[in-house]
Amino acid sequence: MTAELVRGQNHPVPGTRLEIRVSAGKPIVAGATLCDDRRKVRGTSWVAHPGAPTLPGLEVSRQAAADHRLAVDLGALPDGAHQVNVLLALPVGVAGPVTFGTVAAPFVAVTGLDGTEIASYTITDLSAESAVVALELYRKQDVWKVRAVGQGYAGGLADMLADQGLPEAQELATAINDAVARGLARSVAAPPPRPADETRVRAAAQGHTSPGRQPSAPEPGPDTAPQAVTPAPADGGRPPEPVTPAAGDATPPAQPGDGGPVNYTHPRRRQTSAPPPPPPTAPPAAPGRPARPVAGDATGWSLEERLYNQVWGMFEDLARSASAYRSAVDFADSRMEQELDKVLSDPRSRIGGTGDAAREAARARHGDLVDQARAALDRDLAQLAAEAEVVEPALPPAFADWSSPVWQGYRAPMEIPMALRLGGLHLPERPDLRIPMLVRLPLERGLWIDSGRSGTDSLADADQLRRLALDSAVAHAARLLASYPPGAFTVHVIDAAGSGMSAFAPLVSAGVLDEPPATGAAAAAAVLTRLTQRVDLVQMAVRGGMADALPQDLDTGEHLLIVNDFPHGFDDRAVTRLRYLADEGPAVGVHLMLVADREDASEYGPLLDPLWRALLRLTPVPEDHLADPWVGHAWTYEPSLAPPGSQVLSHVLDRVGAARRTGSR
Repeated sequence: MTAELVRGQNHPVPGTRLEIRVSAGKPIVAGATLCDDRRKVRGTSWVAHPGAPTLPGLEVSRQAAADHRLAVDLGALPDGAHQVNVLLALPVGVAGPVTFGTVAAPFVAVTGLDGTEIASYTITDLSAESAVVALELYRKQDVWKVRAVGQGYAGGLADMLADQGLPEAQELATAINDAVARGLARSVAAPPPRPADETRVRAAAQGHTSPGRQPSAPEPGPDTAPQAVTPAPADGGRPPEPVTPAAGDATPPAQPGDGGPVNYTHPRRRQTSAPPPPPPTAPPAAPGRPARPVAGDATGWSLEERLYNQVWGMFEDLARSASAYRSAVDFADSRMEQELDKVLSDPRSRIGGTGDAAREAARARHGDLVDQARAALDRDLAQLAAEAEVVEPALPPAFADWSSPVWQGYRAPMEIPMALRLGGLHLPERPDLRIPMLVRLPLERGLWIDSGRSGTDSLADADQLRRLALDSAVAHAARLLASYPPGAFTVHVIDAAGSGMSAFAPLVSAGVLDEPPATGAAAAAAVLTRLTQRVDLVQMAVRGGMADALPQDLDTGEHLLIVNDFPHGFDDRAVTRLRYLADEGPAVGVHLMLVADREDASEYGPLLDPLWRALLRLTPVPEDHLADPWVGHAWTYEPSLAPPGSQVLSHVLDRVGAARRTGSR
């Protein structure tokens, strides 16, 4: 069970390989310092920050972001390191908040590599501080523990580093801020909105404000994938108050490649002119009954945006309602235990029927509290189920399940949709109430379809899981192809061993691939070379401000590389290129989808850990491995697959292939 820490509280840490998830709702800088047994930093080489993100046993983010994942291997720390401090700071010299008192309370969680949350801490009571020591991992008598710190510094990074005994604190703080500023400058902006719809133009600026439903409380929570599958807003969402998964977009919280929670960031759009129009009003409800739900019951410039925000609102409502129910049950259990302990500690209650009566009364009060909590949950679930019944049929193809009738009348779109559906999410309190898992487009991180058995209770054997993983990959690729205008999205396939030829047959036969799947090490290397060269070329043009100088014949559309059976057929050079594509590709329109069992790549050891963390992990079978960005519940993810016996996938791919050949809808 997760330990929810308060300031100063500590908790044992099982194992030495950990991941630390940070979510603040606004871009912040995350770093870490190592301290010796006197709690002092020995020098700048003991500080991990965006300018030097990797130390032995530590890896932090390279940029300011609303959500971070820090990798820690306590067993690989340098000799003499007895403590790891997790540092958070607001970036300097950019248009953003200058104190933590103006942003949502940062949320920090320590998880194992399997995504199991060990301890979490919400850093409250911050005001004028611009830097804070969030928590510390320390060793005591050969046992590692985590302590919630929450020590803030109004003087920023320099004061915080100086307080840890670093003589070069001011110089290092300046270097960190410069590295963050350079990282933000290197970020490639989202493609401009298409001019067809003026209201969509005003709404499509890639920052984020309130997505429609009115705020409930700041969410602590993904990735984005996390991913991801991948991270959370302090101004989005709506009344029933709940949770945070490894979801979204969020990521996703995360939002992580290790199979841990993916943090999905709740979307917020920046208002560039007037606010979006209000949502449609629901029909008046009968006296004593809740209002009837309406599809598109959220703010937004278009029906697509209103539906997108409404789905996120349902996601948050279900998370918070389940959180409230679980908290109430935990309180009832704790209260009953205290009352029973009190009865047993009083010798007088052991005589006659006094003790029995007290125990029965305690159990009765426990039952009443649980019943009240369940009644409130059932009421919320009924309302959400009614809302899902009207929202699901109204979803456009990119948001809809493969069983939806909208796919039968599919036509190639004229513009890229806001988001894409990667599957469904549900909680054990109501397994039949599934929330669409939507991630923003263009994808901000790659996808990892896990074909291994780790973390799954499926009865399928290894071969079945691999085939299911391939089917999931093909379904996701088909949905991506169907969501882009003709010719705006290109799929490449590397199947070095040729083991997935039958699974990839629908893509080949429909003519949606520019070339057959690459088999053999040489063909795989050729595909990787072309894509890395494309990434290099576009990056140089963007960084040099010479985007207009790109070759006229350069395909400016998005690209997806599907790699099956990794690392078969990959040498060290090919692995390096794949890692490069995973890290640098999404920013310039080159995305990665890996179909792999992590155990097959175990010979690479920690070398590939950054690759797995960079991808949003999805599974071909239902599994509890994603967390929401508000409360952190473990959600069961179900992949989005065509119904058994349905020809909808072939139908859609044929339409996509025909549109690509004719260049029309």
